Amino acid sequence: MTKSFVTVTRGVIWSVRRWQRALTLRARCAKGGGDCCTCERCGLVADTAEKKPLSFQDMILTLHDYWSARGCAILQPYDMRVGAGTFHPATTLRSLGPEPWNVAYVQPSRRPTDGRYGENPNRLQHYYQYQVILKPSPADLQEQYLGSLAAIGIDPLLHDIRFVEDDWESPTLGAWGLGWEVWCDGMEVTQFTYFQQMGGFDCKPVAGELTYGLERLAMYIQNVDNVYDLRFSDPVGDVPGLSYGDVFLENERQFSKWNFEVADTDTLFAGFKAAEDECKRAIAANVPLAAYDQAIEASHLFNLLQARGVISVQERANYMARVRDLAKGSCKAWIDSQSERWTEKYPGWVL
Repeated sequence: MTKSFVTVTRGVIWSVRRWQRALTLRARCAKGGGDCCTCERCGLVADTAEKKPLSFQDMILTLHDYWSARGCAILQPYDMRVGAGTFHPATTLRSLGPEPWNVAYVQPSRRPTDGRYGENPNRLQHYYQYQVILKPSPADLQEQYLGSLAAIGIDPLLHDIRFVEDDWESPTLGAWGLGWEVWCDGMEVTQFTYFQQMGGFDCKPVAGELTYGLERLAMYIQNVDNVYDLRFSDPVGDVPGLSYGDVFLENERQFSKWNFEVADTDTLFAGFKAAEDECKRAIAANVPLAAYDQAIEASHLFNLLQARGVISVQERANYMARVRDLAKGSCKAWIDSQSERWTEKYPGWVL
């Protein structure tokens, strides 16, 4: 473990302890009277006692409000089929370069091989992540993260919050970072990463990334064992609420069948090659955003081919390398298209 990583780890432990002190002050504060206190002495702390757990929908809206209040632009999900929130260009491309970038968004994510026809209580081929990118990474990112947990109903004083070393890597994006899995009472709820490289290029300055697993968090908050039993939305007047199963169970059944049994493999192979060729053409034409779209498409088609079981172990490594080359090429083209403006705006910055 490097010295810098030890320093960051100690900072996390300090953050948890500081939060415990703040929450204790909240309970003692005369102004707050033991309820939610927002005075300067205690800091903004969400009171989670005696409240109905948030619905899936309200949990997302609460995270939007929380991160918006801390300067994040709330973006929309990217309109491509991606395997994780990190694939959104607001993360992949915008993590590069010197410009400040603070955003949050929900991203539907697809992992075809994880489908279980709607029969597994916690494994899905389509799920949701909540992504936060803060560049440059603020010194109090751990504290801000703990505050977000409190806002959605997980009081750091009442639960065992642990940061378990787990440096992150995405081979298909040519990306890696230092970080942790965040566990709440023994269950992973978030990936916390300080990006070091994206597309094979250094992240300067380092960006902080938080990736919340929304279904898992909601199951924990609502204390349910089956994802399809989650309250997706609450009733309003005569309008009934919906469960997660009401919204997504049939999707899981049909897309699992599509992913594993129906998708035509010849079409998928041809689509992968077409996306690869288009990505290279877009890079040559200096339109890196369009190029990156094709890299995303190639990545998803590769995942579908894996679900169909038509790629061998040896071929898998080759396909991953091809996707990585597309992502790296797109990132390089993005840097090349922006570097002149960056150096003018930020004298002294070098990649």
